[in-house]
Amino acid sequence: MIEAVGLTKRYGAKTAVHNLTFQVRPGAVTGFLGPNGSGKSTTMRMILGLDRPTAGSVTIAGHPFHKLPNAPRQVGALLDAKAVHGGRSARHHLLSLAQLAGIPARRVDEVLGVVGLQDVARKRSGGFSLGMGQRLGIAAALLGDPQVLLFDEPVNGLDPEGILWVRNLMKRLAAEGRTVFVSSHLMSEMALTADHLIVIGRGQLMADMSVKDFIAANSADFARVRTPDDDREARDRLKEALVAAGAQVLPEPDGALRVTGLPLPRVSDVAHGADVRLWELSPHQASLEEAYMRMTQGAVDYRSTADQRSGFQPPVPRPGPWDRPAQQLQEGWADQAYPVLPGERPNRYATPPAAGAPAPGTGQAAAAPQPPTQQPTAPVAAAPADLTKRDSEDAR
Repeated sequence: MIEAVGLTKRYGAKTAVHNLTFQVRPGAVTGFLGPNGSGKSTTMRMILGLDRPTAGSVTIAGHPFHKLPNAPRQVGALLDAKAVHGGRSARHHLLSLAQLAGIPARRVDEVLGVVGLQDVARKRSGGFSLGMGQRLGIAAALLGDPQVLLFDEPVNGLDPEGILWVRNLMKRLAAEGRTVFVSSHLMSEMALTADHLIVIGRGQLMADMSVKDFIAANSADFARVRTPDDDREARDRLKEALVAAGAQVLPEPDGALRVTGLPLPRVSDVAHGADVRLWELSPHQASLEEAYMRMTQGAVDYRSTADQRSGFQPPVPRPGPWDRPAQQLQEGWADQAYPVLPGERPNRYATPPAAGAPAPGTGQAAAAPQPPTQQPTAPVAAAPADLTKRDSEDAR
């Protein structure tokens, strides 16, 4: 088992990881998710003893990595598929690792067969494709037959057959009672592979729960309703009837309506009672990707200026979509990419805390930014925590 307690890593004034506490248990595939720059790779490096934590601790089977006896036989990892001497063959690369760890040479041929590189075992790794390099990195991780495995983007560069193979490999390793910790940006793959999720944003823990619970907590099922495109009057009449029946209705960009708060049969009854003909009435089950995007939309650091969600990005505090009256948020999707739906777990990054409340991940009260000229008509709340700014102030 991997256990992190208060794990923090700073590089000068930059905080990469802040006060992470989590456990990665054996017998399940645990997905490690977060936007670029959120601290995933730094966390994995601290687990493997490659970086020393500024504060807190992380252990494997109750011991720091550097105190594990014969660590390669207990922990296997793939962090960088390119970390191979290009002049060595695949077999010689694995053989050198085996000799350093006291692993029998026959194990090298075994893992080459497991990853499907037996036919190119004597070719120089410098000529390998990205996918072949990934397979070689996985072979190196499996070399010591370890109980704990860490993989950073293991399917990067693999073809569909290779992705399916990695998925089945992860599940098989977990079924054998091993601890499997996988970082990936492919939400569709994580939905098929992971049993549990740990999600971080800007170095802070955002979620630690099963995939099923994560989707349920950060999304809401809804009904998609469409009326004839040329009958705007019927569409407005249906919207009014649904709202009167207790539903929440949001227009979608293509003209359909997103309805929450009512079951599908009730939506049909309301439409029939309002004498509105429907072209579409379909249920929508939230995906892991949608739930992930809802939770992390305010914790993304690198965003195109053409992205309509760029307004959620700090570092300069400025009025956001929450500064407008609530009724304006119901008009469409242009200003609020992922509106909050009934039953959805509040997003501490996209939904700002009340003035004077502690900012996410800190013990300090967040100051509410004020506009330069006049008092706002709606309350203005703090932007998401800027750890870099806070650390700079601490340093002073």
